[in-house]
Amino acid sequence: MNIATPRIRPANANRLSIIDCDVHPRAQSLEPLKPYLSARWWDYLQTYGMRKRHGFAKGHPYPKSQPADGQRRDAWPPEGGQPGTSLPFLREQLLDAYGIDYGILNPLSPTGQGDQNPELSAAVASANNMWQLAEWVDKEPRLRASIVVPYENPQAAVAEIRKHAGDRRFAHVLLMSRTAEALGRKCYWPIYEAAVEAGLPIGIHVFGFSGYASTNTGACSFYIEEMTEHETSCSALVTSMIMEGLFERFPTLKIVLIEAGFAWLPALGWRLDKTWARMRAEVPHVRRPPSEYMREHVYVTTQPMEIQDEQASLSAKFSENVLDATNAFAYVTEDPGQLAGIPADAVQAAREAAEKDGKAGWKLTLQMPSYLPVMQYADDRAMRETLYRASATRASEFGKPEWDNTQLIARILKLRREEAKMLGYASF
Repeated sequence: MNIATPRIRPANANRLSIIDCDVHPRAQSLEPLKPYLSARWWDYLQTYGMRKRHGFAKGHPYPKSQPADGQRRDAWPPEGGQPGTSLPFLREQLLDAYGIDYGILNPLSPTGQGDQNPELSAAVASANNMWQLAEWVDKEPRLRASIVVPYENPQAAVAEIRKHAGDRRFAHVLLMSRTAEALGRKCYWPIYEAAVEAGLPIGIHVFGFSGYASTNTGACSFYIEEMTEHETSCSALVTSMIMEGLFERFPTLKIVLIEAGFAWLPALGWRLDKTWARMRAEVPHVRRPPSEYMREHVYVTTQPMEIQDEQASLSAKFSENVLDATNAFAYVTEDPGQLAGIPADAVQAAREAAEKDGKAGWKLTLQMPSYLPVMQYADDRAMRETLYRASATRASEFGKPEWDNTQLIARILKLRREEAKMLGYASF
């Protein structure tokens, strides 16, 4: 289970400020946006809905260990609702627990960005901006909003930026990394011009709806391929911006790549410099080595650091091993005496579980609805011990080798120590 234990940061007047550049607020549905939409567009949404330029053809993109669009298991608000919908829980779990000075909101869905109807895209994006202010920023002074813009409708995007220019409750203009055209193309320049006029950076979050396959060679088969593609899509947009002369035209423009990693940037800078040195006659407007533009104009968020990529994959494997070991265990008994003390509804569920497997008697498992009644109420001490030992030794050296988490735990702890040192902590 992917659960993090918060470390309460002590108050320290000399410490550096901490800004979380990627906080994802989430509307439970379109309903919270209704007050900020005209009757025309609300009726349209109820009748036709939204149509993104592309979507996942089938299935859910995230691994089984990460429900709710990849949210952590400990991110579900105690009062109910989906992760990202509760301001009190955000305060408790993030802002207070980690001493966050400012958190920048980056709503991802539903924002209207990438919708096939450009006017609807503009309306929903604008509603998102008002919703961020009313439901989050105005209620929590540590939060800042993003200006969500319909980037495939530059005229409307410029109008939205200028509407909020000068409002210090907004931290940046939010785009996505997968767009209909390369982000350096001149069709997007009015957006950059408006951002520069407003003194705002451009935040580019990974993902998006371009209408094309996420790779340069067609659709991929697996989610892990799509996640790896973030590097290539961001490499392409940075290259496009440099080679189109964007930073020569707007020398104060700042680009922030969000959730894109950063280990790929040095290699990209080296390759671009090498190619530019030989072919610079094709792009005379690129007056300096590309890596210099990257150093001056391109910023990155530290999440995810590549060390955390490995931690994430190891944690996912850890969770899968525990889940597989949990699902594999079954205790089947045909002796009704062993069930003495267990509530009738749990006994009935055990009978139905056995019948589903075509077996006589009662089937007990390590799933909580089955396991807890046994541990709390069963009179049979030996049976309780059997289930307890099975639960306590799941995914360990006492089970199947392919589910043994022993080496995973050692590696995760080692990586956490390394990360703690990188961040200036004595321990994780």
